[in-house]
Amino acid sequence: MSRTALLVLADGRLPAGGHAHSGGVEAAVTAGRVRDAAGLAAFCRGRLHTAGLTAAGLAGAAAGGHDALALDDAADVRTPVPALRQVSRRLGRQLTRAARAAWPSPELDRLHRARPRGAHQPVVLGVAARAAGLTAFDAALAAAYESVGGPASAAVRLLGLDPLDATALLARLAAELDDVAHRAAEAASRVADEGVDALPAASAPLLDITAEQHAAWPTRLFAS
Repeated sequence: MSRTALLVLADGRLPAGGHAHSGGVEAAVTAGRVRDAAGLAAFCRGRLHTAGLTAAGLAGAAAGGHDALALDDAADVRTPVPALRQVSRRLGRQLTRAARAAWPSPELDRLHRARPRGAHQPVVLGVAARAAGLTAFDAALAAAYESVGGPASAAVRLLGLDPLDATALLARLAAELDDVAHRAAEAASRVADEGVDALPAASAPLLDITAEQHAAWPTRLFAS
């Protein structure tokens, strides 16, 4: 196993489409709920412990070798809003292309054939991590980091925040990121005995509601 693969997988420059999405922070900024670095910190912390935890559990389970199609169905159940389902599958399709180029594997090929329009992004992330020789914890950590890294980067553009403040925020969340990844990986380890119901299903209703609203905007900076 090379931890360099984890750096590549979590790198925002990976051509998987994540840079075009704000993780819900564009809608939060427009609504006035995120106005500054303090508001962004609260937003990211809430997202990490809800959507981030759920995504981390799915990624960890996929990296652990559990049935990717069953996990994809579980991701669908955990994504009740059509707009976010579409986004997750679109990002999953783009990540599949990048992962198959970087870490060719029969598992990625099978997932692509079974879900040609895209599996959910956290599931693809986990299968890619497995192909790269990474652990369930590594995959969960990458998913958790993505859940806050994207919004932090988007907020710099939306609010004109100092990039140093956004970076400092991510650094301050390090312990919580580790904790979420550990919880997700532990849940993933129980899937073999308990099924997908062992995985987190934390919800963030306001993110769901604003995602649908954002999708209907005629003009927006980010795709979601």
